[in-house]
Amino acid sequence: MFGILAEFTDAEELVAAAQRVYESGYRRFEAYSPMPVEGLADAIGFRRTRMPLVVLIGGIIGALSGYGLQYWVSAIAYPLNIGGRPLHSWPAFIPVTFEMTVLIAALFAVLGMLAMNGLPRPHHPLFAIREFDRATRDRFFLCILQSDPMFHQQSTRGFMESLGAAEVIDVPE
Repeated sequence: MFGILAEFTDAEELVAAAQRVYESGYRRFEAYSPMPVEGLADAIGFRRTRMPLVVLIGGIIGALSGYGLQYWVSAIAYPLNIGGRPLHSWPAFIPVTFEMTVLIAALFAVLGMLAMNGLPRPHHPLFAIREFDRATRDRFFLCILQSDPMFHQQSTRGFMESLGAAEVIDVPE
């Protein structure tokens, strides 16, 4: 079993249900909505991600590798004295350093996003639920995952029914 899914017809009902689920002690649950819902992130206890740190690390690696490569080529591997300029001419290194910073940070952002979202995932158990097709049009869903420590199939199902859901569905793995 993947979890228990509750279907709601209104965004306010979803936010109220999410608040009650969070207040009841559940922490492994997800909300699905066809549009952004004001207050839903706070209701489900959304926390900040580590994505900015991943991008910062990528930028630092890009800057150091771009600058280091130019320094190594110009001053160590193939030093050329052209017109008396210094071998380590840092102002000339800035454009490539900047471009490498942006490039590697962007690559870390894409790869970090894929890793943190668990992608690629060709199949999700919710896609097998016929009613879940309406999550992109006009319905709101709340799913308590089976991996939650407080999850017990019968008591969690009864709790979800008490939230005023239009329908409560067991989601098989």
